[in-house]
Amino acid sequence: MNKKEYQLVLASNSPRRKELLSGLNKSITIRAKNDIDESYPSTLSALDVPEYLSKKKASNYEVADDEILITADTLVIVDNTILGKPKDEKEAFDMLRLLSNKTHTVATGVCLKTSHKSISFTDVTEVCFKELSDEEINYYVSQFKPFDKAGSYGIQEWIGYIGITSIKGSYFNVMGLPVHRVYEKIQELEGND
Repeated sequence: MNKKEYQLVLASNSPRRKELLSGLNKSITIRAKNDIDESYPSTLSALDVPEYLSKKKASNYEVADDEILITADTLVIVDNTILGKPKDEKEAFDMLRLLSNKTHTVATGVCLKTSHKSISFTDVTEVCFKELSDEEINYYVSQFKPFDKAGSYGIQEWIGYIGITSIKGSYFNVMGLPVHRVYEKIQELEGND
């Protein structure tokens, strides 16, 4: 079977997703739109929202014959509540207070799209935080300004070093892209021409 080599197109401005995808040693083009509606039906379960949004994002792009478009959406879910990106310091503090001393779910929905096929999936990781003090939360929010991160934290930053006691699942999924699964799906698409 002939494998076709595709150009990867990442439809995201996330520096973390770009870094993670670059780890696959494939050339990547960034093609991100900032005006995509990220609303979703209120009837969707929290775990179905990320994949729904990644497919919705993908539907906003045209894909050339030699391209694989990759879209993703990561959400933090605690007590059946979806935590997106915080609007300000108070909301960031409140989110981290909610995550303190609890296990939460990080779900990333991913869609890979060629000119003739689309594959989507959700990867889930369980993350446990120790009890965070108000001082630790305030320090992190003021120093790291996690306003571009679902749930108000980056696992690869200070709060992850001092606060996360365990994870079950992919570390990279918590960063924003389950690269092991993305790699599998790229292989599947490249081999199915």
